Amino acid sequence: MAVEKKQKSIKRNLLEWFGTFVAGVIILFLFAPESWWQFGVSPENERPAATSVSLKKMSSDERWELADHAGKVVVVNYWATWCPPCRIETPGFVTLSNELKDSGVVFVGVTMDDDLNLVPPFIESYKIPYEIVLPGNDPNLPAGGMALPTTFLYDRTGRVAKKYTGMVLESTLRSDINDLLSEPPA
Repeated sequence: MAVEKKQKSIKRNLLEWFGTFVAGVIILFLFAPESWWQFGVSPENERPAATSVSLKKMSSDERWELADHAGKVVVVNYWATWCPPCRIETPGFVTLSNELKDSGVVFVGVTMDDDLNLVPPFIESYKIPYEIVLPGNDPNLPAGGMALPTTFLYDRTGRVAKKYTGMVLESTLRSDINDLLSEPPA
């Protein structure tokens, strides 16, 4: 009798665990960012034409221009200090930026913080090696704002090869950057 009770208990626990797992997968599927289901970068012939992106550097009165990085793969990440997914993905951006800086890859972070006094401690804490800029005339920034984080991956000619809405995994970004680096230079 005790063995039968124990078997029923184990079976019930397994069914509860399986039900919770299935519910979690369904929730992930329904609420995961669209970019989690897009594998690889857009084919070259489907990428929108290069745009003029000019953003003010936080560290000076100079401008950061996308056009100045022609021939390089560029990662533009919109983030904020108060954004939990931004905090999760930042270490991966730092790692990739440090690893790929001599490979023709440029990272830039666009802070969406209202209180800019919060940004320098964040940069120092995460040891961010790339330029931090302020939002400006980026044509990819929709009126009314966007979900944070949002990241744009530009090919060597300045065309958007992929947009990640929500947190992007380091492994996904690394793979997509490597795809762009493997394309013949324009």
